Amino acid sequence: MTERTVLVTGGTGGLGGAVTAAFLEAGWRVVVPAREGGAATPSGPVVHIAADLMEPAGAAHAVAAASAEPAAPLRAVVNLVGGYASGGLVHETPVDEFDRMLRINLRPTYLVTQAALPHLVAAGGGAVVCVSARAAVAPFPGAAGYVTAKAAVLAFANAVAVEYRARGVRCNTVLPSVIDTPANRAAMPDADHQRWVPPAEIAGVVRFLASDESAPTSGASIPVYGRA
Repeated sequence: MTERTVLVTGGTGGLGGAVTAAFLEAGWRVVVPAREGGAATPSGPVVHIAADLMEPAGAAHAVAAASAEPAAPLRAVVNLVGGYASGGLVHETPVDEFDRMLRINLRPTYLVTQAALPHLVAAGGGAVVCVSARAAVAPFPGAAGYVTAKAAVLAFANAVAVEYRARGVRCNTVLPSVIDTPANRAAMPDADHQRWVPPAEIAGVVRFLASDESAPTSGASIPVYGRA
């Protein structure tokens, strides 16, 4: 029997699948929202639900599903939803594209975390793990919107850590470089893939940050760069 639940946004992606598997291995009940798809295995360890995390109602729906099992209260949220787009320099980047990066990387993280915090507090505490990027602290040219959005995710996570520390909720952030996923290999076939970080290795760090073993840690920014 599972005794705790984790909500994993972006759980169907390249990193999300590894994160979901890591929590299942540790005995967690896992709720994975996505834009499309109906409920599946509602009494089992994985619950797939349809929810638009870009909207407050969708985020609230996902959190409600994650909090629906009294025997396995919601104890962790992992925010993986995001996206990347490159382009020109700042003066060449339309403001709509800049706004789009902020929206898809920051908005779902904010909405899901906002909806989940009262449940985490009510359960006696828990953990939020956000995914930023190495680019947030080491920018590269041609992706100002992405860099800014991931820096905003990092700043938001640190704000949550400060605001909810006394209520037993921790918030930490992982900063990947390039993740070794099929999509990234297809986009960069000539890169040195051996230097990229495997999703399973990041997943182990995420699971640790959600677990009681990392209880003293909040407000941390963890580099997960592999050999890049």
